[in-house]
Amino acid sequence: MDPDFEGEEDESTNTAPSIFVEPDVPDPFVIDDGEGHSDDGGKHEHSQSPAAEENIALAQSTILEPPLGEVAPRSFPSPDINKAVPPPPTEPVSDDDDDDEEEPPDLYLPGLIIPTMFLPIPNTDPLTTLLTKFLPQERRPTRDLTGQWHHADFHTLVMTNSWRAIARMARDRLVSANPEDLALILSLWYLRLSALARMRLFNQTSAECANLFMVINSIQPESARTWLYDRLLPFELEVLHAKTKYWAGDHMGYLDSLVVLLKRCRQQARQSARKKDQVANGMWKERGARLCLIIASQLIEMKDFIAAAKILEPLCKQEDGTRSAHLQSAVARIYLQGGCVEMAVKHFSDVVQDPTAEASLKTMNAALLAAAEGDWEKADQAFRQILQSEPDNYLAVNNLAVTLLSQGHIKEGIQILEDALKSSPSLITVAEPLLFNLSTLYELRSATAAQKKRELLIEVAKWAGDGLRTACLKMPNA
Repeated sequence: MDPDFEGEEDESTNTAPSIFVEPDVPDPFVIDDGEGHSDDGGKHEHSQSPAAEENIALAQSTILEPPLGEVAPRSFPSPDINKAVPPPPTEPVSDDDDDDEEEPPDLYLPGLIIPTMFLPIPNTDPLTTLLTKFLPQERRPTRDLTGQWHHADFHTLVMTNSWRAIARMARDRLVSANPEDLALILSLWYLRLSALARMRLFNQTSAECANLFMVINSIQPESARTWLYDRLLPFELEVLHAKTKYWAGDHMGYLDSLVVLLKRCRQQARQSARKKDQVANGMWKERGARLCLIIASQLIEMKDFIAAAKILEPLCKQEDGTRSAHLQSAVARIYLQGGCVEMAVKHFSDVVQDPTAEASLKTMNAALLAAAEGDWEKADQAFRQILQSEPDNYLAVNNLAVTLLSQGHIKEGIQILEDALKSSPSLITVAEPLLFNLSTLYELRSATAAQKKRELLIEVAKWAGDGLRTACLKMPNA
């Protein structure tokens, strides 16, 4: 080789840039600079480090000397494939019963807000029929049957018994709601169905309720449907759905549905107690108590008074050991209505010994017991005693009128009920038992019965709103 070339090579080699090595990762290949420059000239570019071959037998890559005049590329170390593999992350320990952190499923139910889910509300009612039949047009009070709801707020609509407007408002808001806002949609559905039921449109209520639950029960997968029932669906809607069997005439089927809901309340209450969730536990217990009251009411309607009382008796005792005086009085009255005077006296005595019970409640119980025993004078005195301290106790007003009727004081009984009607027409006109008793007293004074009933019809049409059961007026529709 030319000596000049060798000297030039040495000079270039001394100025060549060094190989960059990652500071954190040691280079597995050890290159000796003295052995790298052999007498073979260019052959040194392909020489491997013996130390690399001995220490790491699996690494087949080599590091080459950069050509003269070029910058050496960045050298990347070979991966250490023999390093220890980190252990997999441990899964969090979860309780099978703890579903508080369960992610809600993605539910999109546009079928709940389509207009075809709803039926048109009739623009007339039985009260309008009576007005047309018994009163001339100039004497008929003006009644709004259009269902306009924009002119008043929700509280005013409820207080005036404007159930037609409420039902229409719920429908209008439903068809314009966001399908993803299921909480609002289901609440509006309950408002719609409740308003229809208050209007006594039971067939329409049942039809729309069937449309609602047809969409809900078609949700797939089943876990999403279960989540909706447990977390989002108002419990009142399930009770209303069970009530459709009652409106269809299947009273036993209605009771069966209520019992199923009651069992579910018990299961949920026990499950929340195991989780120590006091809020959920109290909620499910309250729902179970309400269902017991509904079941007892249905049993009373079916004349099974003993069964109704047996259902309510366990509820009289509270968790803290105290007893509910009002509920125990209700149980005693059920026994009294069923003819079990001894059991009624027993419960009435417990209320008398309860220091937390109001004096008016004890007096009312004594008056009812005296009336059941036929002691009308004692019952009369007790009811009048209640009215002296509570003039707006219209339950005592109605019972006093019945007591006066039993004593033959028909005129005085009419006067008491008419005074109550004048003092609070918005409350009395929706109290169907009181209207029925007043109509009966009018009939017993046969001379003015027809005219008095027409005047009563006018007052009812002014204040009653929607949904009154017109049979309480004892005026024929046909």
